[in-house]
Amino acid sequence: MKDNKIQIFDTTLRDGEQVPGCKLDTNQKLVIAERLDSMGVDIIEAGFPISSPGDFNSVSEIAKIVKNATVCGLSRAVQKDIEVAAEALKHAVKPRIHTGIGTSDSHIKYKFNSTREQVIERAIAAVSHAKKYVNDVEFYAEDAGRTENEFLAKVCEAAIKAGATVLNIPDTTGYCLPEEYGAKIKYLKDNVKGIDDVIISCHCHNDLGLATANSISGVVNGARQIECTINGIGERAGNTALEEVVMILKQHPYLNLHTDINTKLLYDTSLMVREKMGMPVQPNKAIVGANAFAHSSGIHQDGVIKNRETYEIIDPEEVGVTESAIVLTARSGRAALAYRAKKIGYELTKIQLDKAYQTFLQFADKQKEVIDEDIHLIMKKVSNISKIAIA
Repeated sequence: MKDNKIQIFDTTLRDGEQVPGCKLDTNQKLVIAERLDSMGVDIIEAGFPISSPGDFNSVSEIAKIVKNATVCGLSRAVQKDIEVAAEALKHAVKPRIHTGIGTSDSHIKYKFNSTREQVIERAIAAVSHAKKYVNDVEFYAEDAGRTENEFLAKVCEAAIKAGATVLNIPDTTGYCLPEEYGAKIKYLKDNVKGIDDVIISCHCHNDLGLATANSISGVVNGARQIECTINGIGERAGNTALEEVVMILKQHPYLNLHTDINTKLLYDTSLMVREKMGMPVQPNKAIVGANAFAHSSGIHQDGVIKNRETYEIIDPEEVGVTESAIVLTARSGRAALAYRAKKIGYELTKIQLDKAYQTFLQFADKQKEVIDEDIHLIMKKVSNISKIAIA
């Protein structure tokens, strides 16, 4: 594919929901699916239909309401799986069956007690069967990250001949380094017949903290779909975080790659998923964490107050955050105190600020953070300081 658009395949409702304790009911899934659709996600992996009656129902109901995105159902390379997925997807405007099999020697030997030749046969059979029900068939080569490239190329070529429209190259265990994963994608681009007629997809896990880096390396080397989740939730250490890859592509225009995601909905969508799944996000999480646009160091605060771009590469409003946060701590300087004081109605002269700052440090040494109520108390302790009128 020569198009420079990167398709965003969201698997929050499938891989993301596999996290212990994050089970969603159908109504919760529908709310999230509608948001993903309105946000501009290209493909919504709605679930694994054969896994349970509840999952089948959720995929079926999501297929009925999604207006723009492709709705995808997962299956193993098993005939019954594929048939159940097709039934769940029958109401979708744009249905996709996602089927596949493990291709690493570890999976072939220990998981399937099989051979490479038999795995290729099962891959062909699965794609061919899925093609009877839908035109759009995605084939996944599970544990592709640890699959020898020459064999992986043979599997991919066989899947294309059988009718696959998308090839998913998962780093299932999160083992690959970015250079290694990118080279794997490039190898497939250079060695698989028919590869230019399909989309290569990156599905990376975060076991070593490299999911985002690997996905970006994948698209730089020719992949045109990234499989990801809101907040990076997913099995074990999680999946590639949607908000991270989307903003990386947006902030690096020289890559000449883009998505159709409405980034101003990222933060609110993150909050929605946290609430419905009961899965907190660590404060230092990139893009959507509570501290992503918060500054407590005096040097950083002074720079951001003078010009936001000194310490922020993203305008908070681009991801739906109202403004940067200047957090007052014992490390904060006079500029930060003056900035926060003005926000709540105090215009300080230099002499007043110097005096107020000494009192502020006394507060800051006793507590982790100085809040607006504390600033009012500080101003009461410092004479001749009164509130200004705020328009």
